[in-house]
Amino acid sequence: MKPRVLLLSAYAAASHQLWVTRLQLLFPEYAWTMLELPPRHFNWTIRSNSMLWAFRERELLQQAFDLLIATSMVDLSSLRGMVPALTSIPTLVYFHENQFAYPSGDQREANVEPQLVPLYAALCADQIVFNSHYNRDSFLQGAMGLFKRLPDTIPDSVLLRLQASCVVPVPVPVPVPTALIPATAQDLDSEAGNVAGRTLEIVWNHRWEYDKGADLLLELCKRISTDMLPMRLHIVGEQFRKQPVEFQQIDLLLNAHAAQLQISRGRFGFIAARSEYETLLAQSDVVLSTARHDFQGLAIQEACMLGCTPLAPNSLVYPEYLDSRFLYALGTDHATTATGLCARLQQWHAQKAAGAALPKADLQGFSEAAVRPQYAQLFQQLLATCQN
Repeated sequence: MKPRVLLLSAYAAASHQLWVTRLQLLFPEYAWTMLELPPRHFNWTIRSNSMLWAFRERELLQQAFDLLIATSMVDLSSLRGMVPALTSIPTLVYFHENQFAYPSGDQREANVEPQLVPLYAALCADQIVFNSHYNRDSFLQGAMGLFKRLPDTIPDSVLLRLQASCVVPVPVPVPVPTALIPATAQDLDSEAGNVAGRTLEIVWNHRWEYDKGADLLLELCKRISTDMLPMRLHIVGEQFRKQPVEFQQIDLLLNAHAAQLQISRGRFGFIAARSEYETLLAQSDVVLSTARHDFQGLAIQEACMLGCTPLAPNSLVYPEYLDSRFLYALGTDHATTATGLCARLQQWHAQKAAGAALPKADLQGFSEAAVRPQYAQLFQQLLATCQN
């Protein structure tokens, strides 16, 4: 009989959904039951998910499970109080991100609740797992900072409990070799025109939200357009009802830039079909990040697996797995940073024009084959506690 796993995802953003899907595909030997809530109304969802599930899904939650896996957004301490049957199940809490290192500026209010809920969830867990060392380190630093501000002295054992955590990333599929070949030969380089076959194809493939650096992206687009650089930008990624105003200006700039160079426009907007999105990545030369926060950088990693050369800030999680060839310095202002970015892109364009291959990042350590044994060991250890 397959071990029964209950998987709870309280704020099912795209990266959370990818993780959930890949875990289930990687471990078909387990019987999976999943509950998730949509990624909206952040402050309400992070505090209310325990109440909603405890009374909507009580019959399911009281079934016999062998392992409980929850994202850090799950209000696990409250949920266990309302559904005591969950207290006897070995539990793993997974951190995709943490609110201590999340930049301000969106709908998250300046209150301590979004920090305390994951903190309490972690303290309830038998195993705490982060998707990167940057995520773990910034969480621990943030927790220590919070403890210093609180009116009561927090026991040292609390921090020791949090430090007894580990890092296992979200697995990134390695594409089959045929996926690296463009669907039609040199589609993007087939135009007539004075730069045909010589444009540097750059893809920016992140959520269209404030924390992904649309302001820096706009500054870069201005520089590329003003200098008429032989580069084509593809701006894709998940979109929402509310998005930074910079994307309207970026759209106009890139349209004018393509007309000046007499080339077709790059892709602009969300690509719903996964195969079509992966084809674009396989056809692109460079994947770019202008992010103000990234705890693993799945968009960059997936593009690298499909052959793109990464270009990312020399901060956040990126130095954890990219060497200096793929990192750019953040200047004192966006204009300075954009100047450095353009210099690197022009260097890579010159390499491409000369027929030389661009440098590639080796991310095999994030592949499903490399990551699966790490999850397997954690799951087996927790299941063993249930059997003893």
